[in-house]
Amino acid sequence: YAAHERETLDAVTRARAQLDNAQTPGQAAQADNMLQSTLRSLFAVAENYPDLKANQNFLELQRELTDTEDKIAYSRQFYNTNVGNYNEKTQTVPTNIIAGMFGFQQEEFFEAEETAREDIQVSFSTP
Repeated sequence: YAAHERETLDAVTRARAQLDNAQTPGQAAQADNMLQSTLRSLFAVAENYPDLKANQNFLELQRELTDTEDKIAYSRQFYNTNVGNYNEKTQTVPTNIIAGMFGFQQEEFFEAEETAREDIQVSFSTP
């Protein structure tokens, strides 16, 4: 499984780099969706290789990926809370007057695809 493992890990690395370099919420959402898709692929591969599931490096990788997913979810929530507060200020009197004078406009929320909101299902039972 070494070739497929390498390809999958490269895809995870590219997705994480894309997420780190995202300039807009749309780019971040796209990178997040790519990362989620890649993680699903990685865990699907693990189901087919019992040796991989027992490998200490894979277990560590899985812990790191779970931690990364948690951080992404928290960051998405934090960002959206702040965007909501900001958008509210740009629409309510008297702060909307100041916002209009300085050209502040409403910002878009970070929206993940529906599949990215679902928990990744992983089965570690041997077939």
